[in-house]
Amino acid sequence: MSVKQMHSEVPELQLARYQIIHDTHYSYSATVSLSQQLAHLVPRDCTWQVKHQCQLEVSPTPCMRHDGLDVFGNPLTRLVFERPHDSLKVSAQMRLDVLARPSISLQDSPAWEDACAAMRYSGTRMSADLLDACRFRFQSPYVQLKHSFATYSADCFVPGKPLLLAAQALMNKIFTEFTFDAVATQVATPLLQVLEERRGVCQDFAHLMLACLRSQGVAARYVSGYLLTQPPPGQPRLIGADASHAWVSVFCPDHGWVDFDPTNNIRPALEHITLAWGRDFADVSPLHGVILGGGGHDPDVQVTVLPLTEDGAIAQG
Repeated sequence: MSVKQMHSEVPELQLARYQIIHDTHYSYSATVSLSQQLAHLVPRDCTWQVKHQCQLEVSPTPCMRHDGLDVFGNPLTRLVFERPHDSLKVSAQMRLDVLARPSISLQDSPAWEDACAAMRYSGTRMSADLLDACRFRFQSPYVQLKHSFATYSADCFVPGKPLLLAAQALMNKIFTEFTFDAVATQVATPLLQVLEERRGVCQDFAHLMLACLRSQGVAARYVSGYLLTQPPPGQPRLIGADASHAWVSVFCPDHGWVDFDPTNNIRPALEHITLAWGRDFADVSPLHGVILGGGGHDPDVQVTVLPLTEDGAIAQG
C-alpha cells in the first residue's frame, strides 16, 4: 500500500463485489495416518479490498485448527489431522469488495538506481516501510538471482529511468516475448528453463519478473489471488473453471507498493482480488503440508469467481 495513504483518494462507489469459491480435494491411494497442513485461503485485509464474509470448511474435521497470521501478515490456518483418513476436502467461500485504486504517474517515480540505493545499508536509520521492503530484495526458494535475469531485463533498466516506468517496460517485455502455456511447466520448473523456452503460466511469469527486478536490486514481492475471467459472448460463466492467479508488486519509495500483472500486461485493478503476498509462491501456496502415508495423490482444485450486483445477487453473464 502507499506510504502516502493514496487510497484515501479513491472516489466513492468505484468498486466490484465478488463471491469466490475455492475447493481443494485430495483423494489418497493409501490411508493417511497423520497430516499437518497450512492454508492461505482467507484474503488479507487491504486498503483497496473489504472482506465481508469468509468461511473455511474442512473434512475430515481436524484434531487441531489455529487461525492466525504468517510472518508477512497474511491470514494463515494451521490444520492437524491425527486420525486415519483417505481424503481431504478444504472449501473456502468468501464475499468481498475490491475498490478502485487511484491513478498514479509512473513518470513521477524516482530513478530506479536511486530507489535501489535507498534500501542499501548506509549506517543511518531506515523508515519502517523501507526496512520492510528490504526483505523482498533477495533470493528466495523459487526466485534465484542470476546474471541471466539482469541481462534479460537490462534494456528496461537504462540509467536514470523512473523505477515504475522500468517495471512497466519489463512487464510488457515478458508479456510480449513469452507464451502462456498451461502444460509447459510445473511448480518446480527452474526459472532459467522458463527464460530459455519462453513459455509458462502466471506463476512462472511472476517469478521471472521478480527474478529480473531483484537481480537489478529492486524490492518486489509475489502476490497471489484471483482474476475475474469473462466467458465468451453469449456463454454462461462456468462454475469451477477459474484458477488462482499471481502477479508482482514493486516497492517505490515515493509511492509505496505498486502492482504489475505480466501475464496480462496490465496494472491490477477491480478484476484482481488479493489473497496473500510473500517472497514467492512457496510463502503463499493455497494449501500445502506434510503427510504420513497417502501413496500417490494429486489435488483436484476448482475455483469460481462470481461478480455480484450491489445488493449481493450473482451478476448475469
